[in-house]
Amino acid sequence: MNVSEPVMSHHDASDYSTQLNRWFLKPVGAWPSSASTPVREKVISTILIIVCYSLIAYTVIPCILNILFEETDVQKKLKAVGPLSHWCMSGMNYFSLLFRSRDIHRCVEHIRTDWRTMTEIADRQVMLKYAKVGRFVAGLCAIFMHGGVFSHTVLQGATPKFEYIGNVSVKVRVLLCPSYSKFVDTTQSPAGEIALALQIISSIVVNSITVGACSLAAVFAMHACGQLNILMRWLNKLNDRKQQETVQQQMAIIVEHHLRVLSFVTQMEALLNQICFVELLGCTFNLCMIGYYVITGWNTVETAMTIACMMIVYISMTFNIFIFCYIGETVTEQCKQVGEIAYMINWYRLPYKTARGLILIISRSSSVIKLTAGKLFHLSIATFGDMIRSSMIYLNMLRTMTAS
Repeated sequence: MNVSEPVMSHHDASDYSTQLNRWFLKPVGAWPSSASTPVREKVISTILIIVCYSLIAYTVIPCILNILFEETDVQKKLKAVGPLSHWCMSGMNYFSLLFRSRDIHRCVEHIRTDWRTMTEIADRQVMLKYAKVGRFVAGLCAIFMHGGVFSHTVLQGATPKFEYIGNVSVKVRVLLCPSYSKFVDTTQSPAGEIALALQIISSIVVNSITVGACSLAAVFAMHACGQLNILMRWLNKLNDRKQQETVQQQMAIIVEHHLRVLSFVTQMEALLNQICFVELLGCTFNLCMIGYYVITGWNTVETAMTIACMMIVYISMTFNIFIFCYIGETVTEQCKQVGEIAYMINWYRLPYKTARGLILIISRSSSVIKLTAGKLFHLSIATFGDMIRSSMIYLNMLRTMTAS
């Protein structure tokens, strides 16, 4: 983007940066409302929340009852545990998103204020660049998650199997999360088709919740990185100021903006640490289970299309863990880099009071605010590697236990 190109207004730009978040979260009622939100929209959001939780419960509760009281085949029980955990993870994250609705609203308003206060074209171009990265990551997450879990749900249910009940061969709709027969008898029509349709809609809901949480993390983290890059740009320009009053004024702006960015990162950490904890542990468990399904699928009548869908789900779960760990690593490194830039500029050419002020920035940057998963794990690339290794260890344990 060239300097000569027109730049979006602050309203359009802030809307552009959070547009995908709104698209993912509004249909499930998780997009935060404000004082100016019409009563009609608030009522619709409440209805959507009730419907979404009902759809999740409709899938989760019968599946748990099926595993505990009805299904006797261990392999079929294991095959139901993986999808069930995905639905449970999404239900917990849905609660976190609704519970943290005010925090989401504050972060969104923070982004809007940043777009409104940035007047220089070069600064807005930096923000737009990182907004595009955040949108790209959010879109990629949506493609993987909906493409994998949704297609697997549809394929599983659209390919009926025949089972012998007594001496009669009966067509059975195989649901991704099997239902308790006392609730829904999938051997009967149209009960089986209705159960499949409701589970497909439920899968769209849980996928949208997961994608919405991941997109919030990506967009907010990229916005923080954009602000930190602008801060570093301002630090590099300090030496270009000729008058001492101008230098001190610019230094005051830099310190104030640095504290503002760190405050945003703190809000983001408070908002996302519970969601990240659920996603990291849940996805690690699901990677183990999907790996088990793929391995056992080679030796059964599983179709190549079913295994391909499982692989897409595996990639999407891996991508989710990687995104959370990557943004944690990126934000941490960017925060540290602000202190390094403050030291590397020609501070010895600055006025004494201004140069002394850089010590505060360097000191504040050395105690970096880290993004964590449940205040227990620091989100980093090293954590991503540990999670993948853990899933492989659990997979080997599961294979050993079921083989014996």
